[in-house]
Amino acid sequence: MDIRHLAYFSEVAKHLSFTKAASTLHVSQPSISKAIKQIELELGVPLFYRSKQLELTDAGKAVLVNAKHVLDAFQNLTTELTDILELKKGEIKIGIPPIVGPAFFSKLIGKYKEIHPYVEIILTEVGSKKIKEGIEDGSLDIGLICNLPVKNGKFEIMKVIHDPLMLVVHKQNPLANYTEIDLSDLENEHFILYQQDFTLHDRIIEECSSKGYYPKIVCQSSQKDFMVEMVEAKLGVALLPGRIAQSIHNTNITAINLLDTNISLELGLVWRKDKYLPYAVRELISMSEEFIKEK
Repeated sequence: MDIRHLAYFSEVAKHLSFTKAASTLHVSQPSISKAIKQIELELGVPLFYRSKQLELTDAGKAVLVNAKHVLDAFQNLTTELTDILELKKGEIKIGIPPIVGPAFFSKLIGKYKEIHPYVEIILTEVGSKKIKEGIEDGSLDIGLICNLPVKNGKFEIMKVIHDPLMLVVHKQNPLANYTEIDLSDLENEHFILYQQDFTLHDRIIEECSSKGYYPKIVCQSSQKDFMVEMVEAKLGVALLPGRIAQSIHNTNITAINLLDTNISLELGLVWRKDKYLPYAVRELISMSEEFIKEK
């Protein structure tokens, strides 16, 4: 049995199909079948039920768990060796939530690229749930996620931002005359909220409920610029992170502090605990830590 045989088995188990595994691996189906039979002969147990629908046996499930550990360890080894040989070359795949955009990373990445010009930075804008999934499956190296803590022992976490929300209203809204306002005073307002897959969506509803009412939602979006445009069109009010609210350059929009509320945008930089991190990624994490301290 060699590492290649385990890779073939793992791919067949993933797709439950010799044909699909062969196509994915660009290997002939007979070669994969031969490798699986070789493993079964060496271990003395069948790994699959070969009926109309391919299915893992109990032994196959046990082998799959351990095969993944072996393949991960082998991947870590080859990555580390490549890292040693190529040193600072490579790429970093970063996930960022739409609520933040690339603002946090712009200066940091500019500084990083000056030192490591041959490292490619790939930013992917997706929600926090997708970012965590990407880090777990390896499609992302690191990511910014909202609303810590993350109840998952697989992640290392670096706290980046704690940013209380502010109320954003049109200047002609009577609320624009206030410098501070309690969430209970917004019962009769129409809300423009983040979409349901945003953790802030649930937090805002929970906080309104604690004040004795359910918010009247007229619109939900993942784009802060669109939310601001909706406020400017006098369609409702929005609750945005303070840094975003205070950076709105629009004379028709007013940002107001909220009283007696715990709603805030919390951002953390996360990466896998048990995965080898290439030099390029480790260097970015180190620079991020210094960047946060300076802020």
